[in-house]
Amino acid sequence: MPVALGPADYIELLPVSWRTINAYGIRLHRRSYDSEELNPLRLQPSGVREKKNLWEVRHDSYDVSRIHVRGPDGWITVFWKHLGRAPVPFGELAWDHARRSLAGQDASEEQIADAVAGLLRRASRGPEDQEKQKMSKRDQRVAARTRATALPGVHEQPQPEEPAPAQPGPGEGIAGQGDDDATADVVPLGIFDPFAEADKRW
Repeated sequence: MPVALGPADYIELLPVSWRTINAYGIRLHRRSYDSEELNPLRLQPSGVREKKNLWEVRHDSYDVSRIHVRGPDGWITVFWKHLGRAPVPFGELAWDHARRSLAGQDASEEQIADAVAGLLRRASRGPEDQEKQKMSKRDQRVAARTRATALPGVHEQPQPEEPAPAQPGPGEGIAGQGDDDATADVVPLGIFDPFAEADKRW
């Protein structure tokens, strides 16, 4: 029987990496993640001998703000240490692009985070401002894909839905061409009965 996926099922479907939980936390793709919930697990073996006692880490390539570590009692959500430097959601694409733009500078994690934040800040401005700042086509594509894959509702307030325009019913004309007080006849639909349909002769 089809059943909707729960949060734990969603995490299970994310890409997996195996990492050591160090004193400073977990290092993944040149980013540092840490949480107080990791304290009992720091520098401890996971017990998974096939993976050299490393810990299972699940991560979303479209949202680098957090990772999920499989602990003894379930999943532990661990946030990126420098999340405050780039609060707008972004993924590996924007991170790798910013890191390549700083190639040869031996950039730190903080510098890459600032470069990503700058890229997304420039992309949020109008075309005229982007041209003034000489935003490359590659920068524009990366920023556009990052916005398209951002989690909905994280940094935008939900807008009320506008009511759909009323469609003219039978006997009604196009707006402005008929009587404003004219109403359509309501024809209720019957309940579908598959057994009655099966007995019909076609």
